[in-house]
Amino acid sequence: MTDTSPKNSGAPTYEVTPGDFTTAEFGVTPSQTVGPYWHIGLPWADGPDAAPEGTPDRITLRVTVIDGARTPVADAMIETWQADAAGRFAHAGDPRGAAEPTPAGFRAFGRAGADETGTAAIHTVKPGPLPAENGAVEAPHVNVGVFARGMLERLYTRLYFPEDTEAHAVDPVLTSLPESQRPKLIASKTDDGYSLTVYVQDSDPEGVETPFFEL
Repeated sequence: MTDTSPKNSGAPTYEVTPGDFTTAEFGVTPSQTVGPYWHIGLPWADGPDAAPEGTPDRITLRVTVIDGARTPVADAMIETWQADAAGRFAHAGDPRGAAEPTPAGFRAFGRAGADETGTAAIHTVKPGPLPAENGAVEAPHVNVGVFARGMLERLYTRLYFPEDTEAHAVDPVLTSLPESQRPKLIASKTDDGYSLTVYVQDSDPEGVETPFFEL
């Protein structure tokens, strides 16, 4: 707006009509990088505890995030979403209907920040298999979301369990990948659970980059 005080007499003037933001239509908030300061507001105390301490058969999943320079992504954040030990969700979105979690106290969602090695830990239980379309069955798996500074879109991948080889052979998602890519989604067994390394980038299409999914 142009100043129309006497010192600017003769200058063009404009009328400004105040906007009414109470009726403005806003769309979906666009994706954006979590930035370097996500530690301030996104984590919460029991975020990593999809299964509380003391839960029977509780395991720890460790996801290590490595960038294209083979450097640990120390400011990465991991989110997980999975079925319970019976392969059910306590959510109306489950086509079989919401079910009480197995074991009691289990929460399907987890969130944890990475340490200086790029590793985030989620405490959970191993999920059961899931029914899929056309009578198929999905092998036990955990959905993994990766956030980090500089990523405008989160990356989605999966963690499968090494002992379920027969289920892997018929899993409709895993078998949609080229055979050479499937081992990249299969975790390694550890003393207290499983670990998976996620490589977010590799210029070689046959290199180590983890397969990611568009949702």
